[in-house]
Amino acid sequence: MQVSPEPTPNPNAIKFTLDRPSTDGGAETFKEGADPAASPLGAGIFALGDVTNVFATANFVSVTKTDTADWNDLGPKVVQTIEAHFDEVAS
Repeated sequence: MQVSPEPTPNPNAIKFTLDRPSTDGGAETFKEGADPAASPLGAGIFALGDVTNVFATANFVSVTKTDTADWNDLGPKVVQTIEAHFDEVAS
């Protein structure tokens, strides 16, 4: 699985481009209070902490962090969560 983080104009958001579709269908948005069953991938990323929004569509996942979080810490965790999600889905 290939996950490529890419900066966005918003310093609090990174686009994680995947080598496959990120969802089974349309767009998925996960925010605080959203049903984890509606977006297991979004729920997994949100559970890392310091995340305010997860948006998945086409072949990417956009993650928005809090102002105080550091991408150097959070970014690798997001990549690991995405990889683990798709490993689990494939098995």
